[in-house]
Amino acid sequence: MNHSLNISDAAFRLETPIALPADEVHVWRVDLSQVASAEQRWEPMLSADERTRAARFHFTKDRQRYTATRALLRMILGGYVDSDPKELVFRYSKNGKPSLSCGPDGNVEFNVSHSGQVALLAFTREREIGVDVEHLRENFDHEAIAGRFFSRQEQQQLAALPAAERYRGFFRCWTRKEAYIKAEGTGLSLPLHQFDVSVGAEESSLLLATRPDSAEAPRWTLREIPAGVGYVAALCVQGAGWRIKL
Repeated sequence: MNHSLNISDAAFRLETPIALPADEVHVWRVDLSQVASAEQRWEPMLSADERTRAARFHFTKDRQRYTATRALLRMILGGYVDSDPKELVFRYSKNGKPSLSCGPDGNVEFNVSHSGQVALLAFTREREIGVDVEHLRENFDHEAIAGRFFSRQEQQQLAALPAAERYRGFFRCWTRKEAYIKAEGTGLSLPLHQFDVSVGAEESSLLLATRPDSAEAPRWTLREIPAGVGYVAALCVQGAGWRIKL
């Protein structure tokens, strides 16, 4: 889908509203290397609390990436609900998951993730949603982290991979777990070892099991999505019967 971001006027609104059918999930990929440095353009779109949060970042690059991602979230979300992006008001669950506080089309659900130079913004209607992206890297002890946070089955899957492939398997597992807990809404209060995801590169069913309620897993569709060279990403959406537009 080709939507033009009109940022020449004070309202920073998209040129036309964006249709979001109930059976579609839209994922927008942002190249932060192309937009983050335009901080003075993005900053006026943020709310007072968003500006306060941006000011807390120690490094300039992190502040710029947050500011650009948040402004673009407002622009695109404003396109879905046909509202001024600067007027959108968010509410947050006790675990920090954002949603629209009110508006003419408040049934739009969304989630955001960014890592390195890539941000992913995911949108749907009346379905809980979670997205996660990670920049692939090898210079850390992924086995120790997996041993601390992953389930026994996930650790066994990782151990079965060729040694050179295990760091990719780690990030596939991590993004899939993050996408699920973000969609499920309880955040890290849900122990990561209480559910199993696949770590393979080509798997059709990525959420393998949930504990103690085994009936929870069929309520969700978890899948890998493309995020660009050097990145891995996952998307989790409540229910089935939807199609994705990237």
